[in-house]
Amino acid sequence: MGLGTKIRLSRLFSNPSGNLFGGAVDHFVGYGNVREGGLADLPGALRRVMAGGPDYVSIQPGAARHLWSDYAGKAALVIQAGCFTADDRIRQLIATPEDAVRYGADALAVAIPVRGNTEGEYIRWLTDTVNAAARFEMPVIAHIYPRDFADGGKIVFTPDEIAYAVRIGYETGVDLVKVGYTGDFESFRETVATCPIPVVIAGGPKTDTLLGALQQASDALRAGARGAVVGRNLWGHGDATKAAQAFKLVIHAGMRPEEALAAAGA
Repeated sequence: MGLGTKIRLSRLFSNPSGNLFGGAVDHFVGYGNVREGGLADLPGALRRVMAGGPDYVSIQPGAARHLWSDYAGKAALVIQAGCFTADDRIRQLIATPEDAVRYGADALAVAIPVRGNTEGEYIRWLTDTVNAAARFEMPVIAHIYPRDFADGGKIVFTPDEIAYAVRIGYETGVDLVKVGYTGDFESFRETVATCPIPVVIAGGPKTDTLLGALQQASDALRAGARGAVVGRNLWGHGDATKAAQAFKLVIHAGMRPEEALAAAGA
């Protein structure tokens, strides 16, 4: 790992806790109806997430171009390059490491699904991006989502599939891997313990309550995760700013979920 990569990663993990808390507002075509939900007002969603003080935000390149200048220097910027739907209706890479450099980003994220007939194509996305990013010393973050095609390509979080996703991440050479939490402490601990790069959890699976999402994050941290990058469980539970503050208290202060929820007024 070169100096540039180390410096950029240090911005992601800048909190004294050694963990990171990221906000994901990079949900593009996969969510369909843009008039409903927490991202219907994307500028407003980004404003509310940033008010909660995340360490970084991952965002699509076009949205960053239009929205990020107001937040420059207030958090690390991660450009999301992966664009897919779980049924493969859409699958495109929409940004390159060079694009991330032009935008002043600290890392490039590539979201991919795995399993199914197109899995090799998605793995190629990661390996090609890692190779292209090396000349710029741009860290690559893999967001990996296993699918079950016996259930129509549904995203799944079973221990075996999450272990498989983590393995794909580090064997393709990425610098950081984001996966869903299995809900099974011991299996997740074993997976993280054998991974030579940092593992953070995704906000999903979507929980019924913010307390449930905070509990997932707390359990994953105890199992060895280095933080969380949260989307739906951040802006999907009402007040995104208070939710972000609660996540920060769990991730950076080690506060119990119930205490963090109360302290954030959420």
